[in-house]
Amino acid sequence: MIDGVRTKSLKVIPDERGMLMEMLRADDDVFIKFGQIYMTTAYPGVVKGWHYHKKQCDNFVVVKGMMKVVLYDSREGSSTHNEVNEFFMGERNPILLQIPPYVFHGFKCISEEMAIVVNCSTEVYVYDNPDEFRVHPHDNDIPYDWNRKDG
Repeated sequence: MIDGVRTKSLKVIPDERGMLMEMLRADDDVFIKFGQIYMTTAYPGVVKGWHYHKKQCDNFVVVKGMMKVVLYDSREGSSTHNEVNEFFMGERNPILLQIPPYVFHGFKCISEEMAIVVNCSTEVYVYDNPDEFRVHPHDNDIPYDWNRKDG
């Protein structure tokens, strides 16, 4: 796994009314600090990526549908430099994925319906100076192909 990336298995507590799933608690080992919480969505087959942050850690949980979340470590000097990680996250695999600064990340909706990602980031989004650095999802130097791998 890419250096600094952590996961947390999430416990789903179902009952006759529905279910409850804690995502991130202040007393979790993976908790760093609170910046903001937001949600983003993707329609089936859509790729959103690539980007990275210089300050912010992201804490992704897919709460509806399924996503393939992909990370790429471009950090010079990192013990996992040039490593790629794939995580299949969502209703069928409820995990929290913590993404450290300077690690490129993106996701693709792999379910038949829209998927929803909730992110509890460590920093607030600064509208006039965002900590967000993007590259094209397909035309870049990242050694990853978003196409489905049948076989």
